[in-house]
Amino acid sequence: MGTRNPKVDAYIAKAKPFAQPILEHLRELLHKGCPQVEESIKWNMPFFEYKGAILGCMAGFRDHCSFGFWDKGMGSEMRIGGSGPLRHIKTLESLPSDKQMLQWIRETAKRVDGGEYQNPMAARSRKPKPEAVVPAELTAALKKNKRAALSFAAFSPSCRREYAEWIADAKREETRAKRVATAVEWIAEGKQRNWKYQ
Repeated sequence: MGTRNPKVDAYIAKAKPFAQPILEHLRELLHKGCPQVEESIKWNMPFFEYKGAILGCMAGFRDHCSFGFWDKGMGSEMRIGGSGPLRHIKTLESLPSDKQMLQWIRETAKRVDGGEYQNPMAARSRKPKPEAVVPAELTAALKKNKRAALSFAAFSPSCRREYAEWIADAKREETRAKRVATAVEWIAEGKQRNWKYQ
């Protein structure tokens, strides 16, 4: 039998009221379609794994939910980041039929069993990215706020890179200054750059 993770319960409980029944329904379909599925939280979202392979993941946002299969062998409209019917789910009725969803879930599990599953991460280079080049304005602002400086130093390299790139991408000086002020405030609170979506 599969496993249910209390962290997924907590994720659904914190979701917007419209999203809760959608997320719960998707979860139930995954357990019905693949009874051995195991739940986990990765990148602050519920993931569903079978025999060590990620079948898919779901997320609840401000005004929609999204679900996607992880297997590169599935149609692009059904995969993570695809543009199909699973990307912007706003109601239970906007989901494909249970029959269709179960077919896709079972097909993905079958691809794992048959060795046809294609992990999209496998092709990515494992070479670590270089440490972010922190803009001078952010460095100066962090020196003035000890709490923010400590928090920033404790962030993962990718977290620091997101802040650095966000500030560096500002075209105007006023925009850059505003982003630096916002960044220091959020960093001091221990918030990642995209904390609103987590």
